[in-house]
Amino acid sequence: MEQHFSREIFYYKQYFLKFFNEQTEDVQRKFDWVLELISTIDRVPKKFFQHMEGTVGLYEIRVEVGSNIFRAFAFFDEGKLIIVANGFQKKTQKTPPSELELAKKIKKEYFDEKRKK
Repeated sequence: MEQHFSREIFYYKQYFLKFFNEQTEDVQRKFDWVLELISTIDRVPKKFFQHMEGTVGLYEIRVEVGSNIFRAFAFFDEGKLIIVANGFQKKTQKTPPSELELAKKIKKEYFDEKRKK
């Protein structure tokens, strides 16, 4: 059966992939599953993909493996293209401000580069 894609996933530079490659096989498998879910189903449950309150266009990709929580930030470009920015392991209730700032910086860098082309 042919797979239908609702969205396309793009990894900008090495920000997310460096984090991803440092994770265990179980964490990588779960991220792959969640990213496939995001790219193939029309209505993604908030448990896996949610807009970050207080941001302009940043989304949080959410992964849990056992008692460990992992997150990646992403944003949209031209409708159905999702740009994955950075990933991190969440160790506290609150999202680390440094990770949020990095995601904002990556988003700005992405659109600045795109404008220059």
